[in-house]
Amino acid sequence: MRHIRLTCAAAVALLLGGLATAHAEDPKIPHERYTLPNGLEVILAPDPSVPLVAVNVWYHVGSGHEVYGKSGFAHLFEHMLFQGSKHVGEDKHFETLKVIGGDSVNGTTNPDRTNYFEVVPSNRLDTALWLESDRMAYLLPTLTQTSLDNQIEVVRNERRQRYDNVPYGKARFALYEALYPEKHPYRYLTIGKHEDLASASLDDVIGFFKTWYVPANATLTIVGDFEPAVAKRQVEQWFGSLPASKKPTVVHVPPPKPRAERRTVDDTFAKQRQITWAWHSPANFAPGDAELEVLAHALSREGTGRLYKALVHDKQLATSVSAYQGGATFSGIFAVSVTLRGDADLAAVEAIVAEELARVRKQPLDARELARVVTQREAQAIWGLEGLMIRANRLQSYNHYLGDPDKLSWDLERYRAVTPAAVQAAATAYIDLDRPVVIVTMPAAAPTGGAK
Repeated sequence: MRHIRLTCAAAVALLLGGLATAHAEDPKIPHERYTLPNGLEVILAPDPSVPLVAVNVWYHVGSGHEVYGKSGFAHLFEHMLFQGSKHVGEDKHFETLKVIGGDSVNGTTNPDRTNYFEVVPSNRLDTALWLESDRMAYLLPTLTQTSLDNQIEVVRNERRQRYDNVPYGKARFALYEALYPEKHPYRYLTIGKHEDLASASLDDVIGFFKTWYVPANATLTIVGDFEPAVAKRQVEQWFGSLPASKKPTVVHVPPPKPRAERRTVDDTFAKQRQITWAWHSPANFAPGDAELEVLAHALSREGTGRLYKALVHDKQLATSVSAYQGGATFSGIFAVSVTLRGDADLAAVEAIVAEELARVRKQPLDARELARVVTQREAQAIWGLEGLMIRANRLQSYNHYLGDPDKLSWDLERYRAVTPAAVQAAATAYIDLDRPVVIVTMPAAAPTGGAK
């Protein structure tokens, strides 16, 4: 079995060899995928380069699967699974991994999935699998109203610290509220609404866990220094006895019809004005997704991006320009954001952005702009494979969205196949200049007064 050992020299040679060479030399992630009788999916990717193993579990549920009135539950569960389980004990997960030399211990949530991960020494894989299996199977016996209340307050405080009380946080909420109507699961962001979190009951949480946190709705990926036969026995030992389960039914939620809306947000935390334009766009890996990502880079790349050059360098009207294509399972968002200099003319900035967006709809990018983005995408994909956890998440992502972990070359081919005409077609299809959502952030004076 061939393992990835991508040295700096090899990576540079691969990139400098041109696209034709890159096609032939795309790196592979040797792996095996199988499913336990109870429905748990397992992906094994051995690599003995370093004496470490990454353990990565994806539960195929995110904020996009939540129902109205229960926003924030997926992220709440990210926190709940670190609270404790029957055989591990209360608040012992981090401590146990610390004792055995574990690293990179965390969890994350997005609209599509929730994942949990850690990197451990090779001889401690058994411990990591025990920890993951125990919270998959035995979280509920330790769940109490007190533990739930504690984590609800932790999550609400996280919202205050990272969303409510930060520069441009209000604009982020305003953007999603303008793009998505009430009851659409993408409207409320992953963090959820304060009132939904505060009203979460034990029954709500137990129901969510029993629906989504079942073996058939999870994928366990192990990457690093292990013997596959030994790892299979360990997986069977810790997960094989879990009861059989069924994968929950996912209800597809289509994107809303585009509509124009403009909102102005007063923000006491912001120091500069900011304006963002956004439109609904393709889902992750769907047709048009790669083309709009190429366009985003061509517009905003530092130094060479069209809008960056015009607004930051030439006109000096802005301090930063960003653009992104953010795809999720059901649909995506294409957005352009400009942070203005203190005395910049907002109308002039809007005119320049509108002119450039109209131009990319009428004229194709030039070949150099396109080649620059494709080369950058290849470089990022290749360099990223050096990290065990990045490799694990790459396998998980392709498996989750495309049903096959072995999609690295296919993914790169999406970008290699992009043409200037295809970018123009995607811009024409999705960037409706008559129906943008526009959010303008105005710095508001901090309140004065108080005790002397």
